[in-house]
Amino acid sequence: MKVGVYVDAFNLYYGMRNHCGRSTPGWRWLDVRGLASELCGWDGAEISRVVYCTAKVDAKDDYGAHSDQNVYLRALRAHGSIDVLELGRYVAWPKIAPLAKEANSGRAEIIRPGGHTLPPGLPIWQKEDGTMYLARVRMREEKGSDVNVAAHLLADVLSGEVNAAIVISNDSDLALPLRIVRALVPLGTVNPGTKQLAGALRGSASEGPGRHWWAKLSPGHYYRNQMPETVGRWHKPPDW
Repeated sequence: MKVGVYVDAFNLYYGMRNHCGRSTPGWRWLDVRGLASELCGWDGAEISRVVYCTAKVDAKDDYGAHSDQNVYLRALRAHGSIDVLELGRYVAWPKIAPLAKEANSGRAEIIRPGGHTLPPGLPIWQKEDGTMYLARVRMREEKGSDVNVAAHLLADVLSGEVNAAIVISNDSDLALPLRIVRALVPLGTVNPGTKQLAGALRGSASEGPGRHWWAKLSPGHYYRNQMPETVGRWHKPPDW
């Protein structure tokens, strides 16, 4: 059984970060193929194709993150941890949004006028009805990874390139392509984060050809599947 693995890299990254902690080292240098091999439980299965879908961090936003990501992507290829790197893109735009602070619950709480002194010179103004402060902020979003995952997954299954698949993502936008694939070949759906599996990604283990499964990752999955600190000419960034 030839198994294709399709990774929504940013969904995976934020899942890892939520599990392991942003400032905690030891989890970012992930061997994607190693992780997939640990998860793959079908008898006689072989990971034949790993497709990694991501977007490059803009150097203007964070040069350090941009540089570290480039090292990691090169190491993944040098280690044979991925077979296909499919790049989406970042888009940025200005947006007017309410000024907020983080509440104890972790949710965003709007800062109401009255009792707050704002530093002078900031691009912040009070809404005409006096209910809140507004600020013009730079929004940034990664685009294309979910579409690229879906496109590669469907193309490989429909062409017979693979006869089973593993998708690492908890993005509900993938509901339809995953449902199509479950009708054709065995499919493993992997939730990389701490939240519950998106309801749209659930299904029956016996639909279509059957042998479908669902998995939720834990910190141990990430710590166990790390590449060597040096891969060819590439070295794991400090604190990774």
